[in-house]
Amino acid sequence: MSTHVSRETVTGADTETGTGTETGAGAGKLYGVGLGPGDPSLMTLRAVEAIAEADVVAYHCARHGRSIARSIAAKHIREDHVEERLMYPLTVETTDHPGGYRGALNDFYEEASARLAAHLDAGRTVAVLAEGDPLFYGSYQHMHKRLAHRYETEVVPGVTSVSAAAATIGKPLVEAEEVLTIIPGTLPEDELTARLAATDSAVVMKLGRTFPAVRRALERTDRLADAHYVERATMEGRRTAAFADVDPDTVPYFSVAVLPSRVDTGPAVPERGEVVVVGTGPAGPQWLTPETRGALSSATDLVGYTTYLDRVPMRPGQRRHGSDNKVESERAEFALDLARRGRRVAVVSGGDPGVFAMATAVLEAASQEEYADVPVRVLPGVTAANAAAAKAGAPLGHDYATISLSDRLKPWEVIAERLRAAAAADLVLALYNPGSRSRTWQVGKARELLLGLRAPDTPVVVARDVGGPEESVRVVPLTDLDPAEVDMRTLLLIGSSQTRAVRRGDGHTVAWTPRRYPETPSDGAE
Repeated sequence: MSTHVSRETVTGADTETGTGTETGAGAGKLYGVGLGPGDPSLMTLRAVEAIAEADVVAYHCARHGRSIARSIAAKHIREDHVEERLMYPLTVETTDHPGGYRGALNDFYEEASARLAAHLDAGRTVAVLAEGDPLFYGSYQHMHKRLAHRYETEVVPGVTSVSAAAATIGKPLVEAEEVLTIIPGTLPEDELTARLAATDSAVVMKLGRTFPAVRRALERTDRLADAHYVERATMEGRRTAAFADVDPDTVPYFSVAVLPSRVDTGPAVPERGEVVVVGTGPAGPQWLTPETRGALSSATDLVGYTTYLDRVPMRPGQRRHGSDNKVESERAEFALDLARRGRRVAVVSGGDPGVFAMATAVLEAASQEEYADVPVRVLPGVTAANAAAAKAGAPLGHDYATISLSDRLKPWEVIAERLRAAAAADLVLALYNPGSRSRTWQVGKARELLLGLRAPDTPVVVARDVGGPEESVRVVPLTDLDPAEVDMRTLLLIGSSQTRAVRRGDGHTVAWTPRRYPETPSDGAE
């Protein structure tokens, strides 16, 4: 018969996390043994060898004493093996431990590590059994962090439940440039939604009581129809189903949701088309919001200025419709026509789509009677002004005005009048579209106008290609602003009378506008 060694029978180990007594040459070896997802035939040869080499076989279990890990490896456990049953003190997040649930578990892992350390110090080889892979959401990793720096250690990888689930439903997880995200279902629902929206493929672990929240997150991201449910993959009693068809009351902890690869299938074609206008931020993918990523991922068609479309990763099955940057109205009507034919269309803008970008053009076209029934949504993006301000410090910390210097859609007289009004109100100015190859004089005129209303040393942020490979952000006095250095990839932030610029110890100059504005003395005050 196998021997179960209680914690009282083994003493002498140092239980401090991250510390330990020096071990001599006679110390035993520690194995973290991955057993795979449940089917004993999926254990690796190395896992079997490690168990055979061990003097002690350890495994975690709940308070009922049964261990899935032990049941998987049962036929490889000999009568002369010493068995260490590491019994969790609790299985739900309710405890009177002063440190709460995490505190109770930490104490348990400390005690369990001490029991294993005593065997290792005595020269015994210890194999800790772990379902799946030892370092993938597994209990072994807590032993590893406390013991691996003190003893010779080998981790034997195992087949994960993620791979087992994909094999069970016979669906590829990822292909080509697709991204797979592993998500614990215990995350808050909003976080689940954001993660699902931002990825191509996903596996959501730890369902059980989290199933309703996961389902709602899938619905909110339009991924429910794509989701598969897998329960106890490769084990006896395994079950698969469409996620939408599963009764929440029947879902155990050992189940997962799988959103497989979209290659060859592409985004699902909706029953009803729609147009979503999205902003990509000032540069590449790192500026996308999770909501925007989700809209871009689920779109059947992308429509936009080619430069902005190039920022969006290619996805299988999507159609791209690029065009010049001077055909906003035509682009908007084209997107709406696609949506009328049942396509899910993402109109791609730089920055925020509602700031000198495509949202206005789409909504203007959508107001025509022929497009009255086409759903249109606008999703926000990081604006060029906000991105530039963050790089420079906080120059937009108080009231500010946003003005485009392009006179292609409005006369210069209107621009000049607005500059005077905003400057007279002592607002910080964010100047978009300051210059181009065909517009070379507007910046000079604006500088001349503003010098009549602002102090020569007013801080000006000159931000070019923010987030891009040629990013350059400088703070200069208004009098030193050189129009020749400004092009369409540049954004200017003109400070107010309160904006400050300070050179810091690292050599960089930061600018900010205080949130508190000086009070104006009342009439008759001394």
